[in-house]
Amino acid sequence: MRTSTIKTVSVVIACLSCAVLFTSKKAVAQVMSTQAVPRMIADPSVVLVDAGFRDLYELRFNAARAKFSSYQTMRPADPLGKVAEAASYLYEEFNAKGVLTSAFFLNDAKFLGGVDGSVSTNHNEPFLAANRAAREEAKLLLKSNPRDPHGLLILTMADGMESNYDALIEKKQTAGLGLMRKAESEANTLLAIDPTAQDAYVALGMSNYVIGCLPGYKRAFLWFGGVHGDRVQGMEQLRLAAANGHYLQPFAKIMLALAYEREHQNARAIPLLADLTIEFPGNPIFAHELALIQQDQPAGH
Repeated sequence: MRTSTIKTVSVVIACLSCAVLFTSKKAVAQVMSTQAVPRMIADPSVVLVDAGFRDLYELRFNAARAKFSSYQTMRPADPLGKVAEAASYLYEEFNAKGVLTSAFFLNDAKFLGGVDGSVSTNHNEPFLAANRAAREEAKLLLKSNPRDPHGLLILTMADGMESNYDALIEKKQTAGLGLMRKAESEANTLLAIDPTAQDAYVALGMSNYVIGCLPGYKRAFLWFGGVHGDRVQGMEQLRLAAANGHYLQPFAKIMLALAYEREHQNARAIPLLADLTIEFPGNPIFAHELALIQQDQPAGH
C-alpha cells in the first residue's frame, strides 16, 4: 500500500510539473508574440502627399503646400514633394484664370490660344522654380537607374505640367508642344516598365487631345514634323487616368468631362462632374459645372 501511494503521489507531482511547464511556455510565447515581435508602424510621410493633393483639389493651396513642404523635409531626396508643390502653383493659376471651366475649354480662342494677359503678367516663377527642382531631382534618380519608375513618373509630371503652362499661361505654343511630346515619350517609357502608373496617361491624353483639336493646317504642319494627335485616343487615355490614376485622377476627370463637352457628349460628362462634386465639396467649380451641364440637358435625360 505504501509503495502504491508513493507512486501515485509521484505521478501527480509529475503531471503538475508538466502543467506548470506547459503554462510557463505558453505564457512566454504570448509575451514574445506581443512584446518581442516589432509592430509595423505606417510611415507618416506617406499620407502627406495624398492629403496635400486633396487640399489642392479643394482649392486650399496654402494648406496643400504646407503638407508638400513637410514631405520634402521628411524625404529630401524624393522629387515627389517638389513636383507636388509645382502642381499646387499651376493648379492655383489655372483656378485664377478659369482654365478648368467650360467657359474656357469650349472657347477655341482660349483653349488653343491661352489665357488672357501678357507673358510678363502671367509669369509664375514659384511654379517654374519648383518644377525645375523636381525635374533635376528626378534626373538624379534616373542617372543611377534609367528605368526607375518613380523618377520617370516625376519627369513625366514635370514636363507635362510645364507644357500646359507654356501653351496656356505664357502662350508659347511651340515650346509647349515640344515639352508635350517629351512628356509623351517619358510616359510611354514609364508605362512599358510599370503599367500600373496610370497617372502617366494624363500626359499622353492631353498631348493627343490638344494636338487633335488644332486646326487642320496646323496639324498638317506638325504631321510633317513627326508630331501627331488623335482626339479619340486622347480621350481614351484620359479615361484610363480618370479611372485608375492616383495623384492626377481628379485632374483627369475634370479634363475628360470638359473634353466630352467639347465633343457634344454631355451625358458622359455628368457622372464625372457628379463624382468630383461629391468627393470635393469645398471646390465650387465642380458643382457649378455640373449645374450648367444639367441645365442644358433635354428634359427626361
